[in-house]
Amino acid sequence: MEKFIRYYVGDVVQMKKPHPCGSREWEVLRIGVDFVIRCCGCGHRVMLARPKFEKAAKKILQRREAAEEP
Repeated sequence: MEKFIRYYVGDVVQMKKPHPCGSREWEVLRIGVDFVIRCCGCGHRVMLARPKFEKAAKKILQRREAAEEP
């Protein structure tokens, strides 16, 4: 049975591998078929396909501020 994790814009996610700047924390900027994430250490933006993002994400460190559903 697969476990589905729901991600929201504004979530801070810890990735399995660190960015070259040394930070493992990324903020989710866009969700869809592709994810756009920003490094919390240096501000670099990266676009990842959903399967690649879900495989690389380790855990959600912080949920977005507003908890309203879209």
